[in-house]
Amino acid sequence: MDESDRILHHLENDYTEPIRDPVWKHIYVSRALLPLIEQEQFQKLDRIRQLGVAALVYPGATHTRRSHSLGVFHLARRMIMTLLRRNREVPVTLDGVKAFLCAALLHDIGHYPFAHSLKDLRVEAHESLAAREIVGSFAPVIRESLHVEPAAVAAIIDKGAGYTGALNVGFFWKILSGVLDPDKLDYLNRDAFFCGVPYGIQDVDFILEEVFPHVENGVAISPKGITALENILFSKYLMYKTVYWHKTVRIATAMIKKAIALALEERAIATRDLYGLDDEEFSARFKTDVFPCFRLIEDTRHRILHKQILRLPYSESNPVHAELEDIGARLALERDIAGEAGRMLGRAVTEDCIVVDVPERLSFDVAIPVVDPAQLEAEESETGDPVSLFRRMGSGDFPTSLRAISVSARRDPGLLSALARMGLERRFLS
Repeated sequence: MDESDRILHHLENDYTEPIRDPVWKHIYVSRALLPLIEQEQFQKLDRIRQLGVAALVYPGATHTRRSHSLGVFHLARRMIMTLLRRNREVPVTLDGVKAFLCAALLHDIGHYPFAHSLKDLRVEAHESLAAREIVGSFAPVIRESLHVEPAAVAAIIDKGAGYTGALNVGFFWKILSGVLDPDKLDYLNRDAFFCGVPYGIQDVDFILEEVFPHVENGVAISPKGITALENILFSKYLMYKTVYWHKTVRIATAMIKKAIALALEERAIATRDLYGLDDEEFSARFKTDVFPCFRLIEDTRHRILHKQILRLPYSESNPVHAELEDIGARLALERDIAGEAGRMLGRAVTEDCIVVDVPERLSFDVAIPVVDPAQLEAEESETGDPVSLFRRMGSGDFPTSLRAISVSARRDPGLLSALARMGLERRFLS
């Protein structure tokens, strides 16, 4: 039995333990993975909502990082089986495949609570935190149960983990973090399912029929598979437009972000205080008796949200807009607005009453090789460039059309009236 046969035998026969899942029905894991699933740090993912504050708008959006992680593992197993059946010369080993599936399962164990509320606060990337956990608390279990190197698992999640072993971790990293990756396929389907919207649904069976292994890129697609990429592109756009960046979700997210940014600036907390928390621990730790501006976090929990008073498209060519991508610049502008409003009202307006929100940059990168299945046995050939196709469709405008600067304020009638008279738009002109 050669290495490809050993891998396929393992993938087809060793995953016998069923876990019921509302999206993928049965997810089968191996007995060797059960000790990892039972680890407290993995179970803690069940207390981190996948979409954070989106449940304020979509009540069904209470699914967790734990269910998402199992879904990513499930799709990763299906994808690697498909790739190996397509080409038995793929340069991977059984240990490498085990490390890849372990990485798919554990890829979110370093994730922060409340989705991406803390994304641009100069905190350590969640991939790096996951890698640290894997070579730390998870390492003994990974070695004993899977018999693979924890450092290899960490490097598949965190490209900068510095693994120097023999396993082909770069190939697996490209699969797990690529254009057509199991992470994206799960979260689009799962988020759409639990939010009750149709936009994110992907035809995974069709997608897996059209993928092929590619040494440099991890995966390639057939010409027919371009349709699948089109669907992913539009689904991602629509999910951002209607769910992830819904106006109410953005306001609540920005309120949480501002509270933590102010606390970090005032040294009321340190970045290390944010690591390893679930949603419950986050809410319990950051209360107003610790730092007054944490009332923004408490307000979001009780749906006492700011009112949006200004929204304008983000302009790449506007230097004022570019400067406001920095959280420090936003805090300074918020203080300036609060100060002017206070002078108009003849009373103090605290800085947590004003929140300026600038969503992070988005990537709609769809660069992926297209291969002709009929020529694969002879030699691999590229038959098209999906990047140019999507540019013709206008995908380059997708991130621009989604991003908008907004200003929200506490629902104080006097404050809202003062802000309406201030002509805030001028502050965003170059």
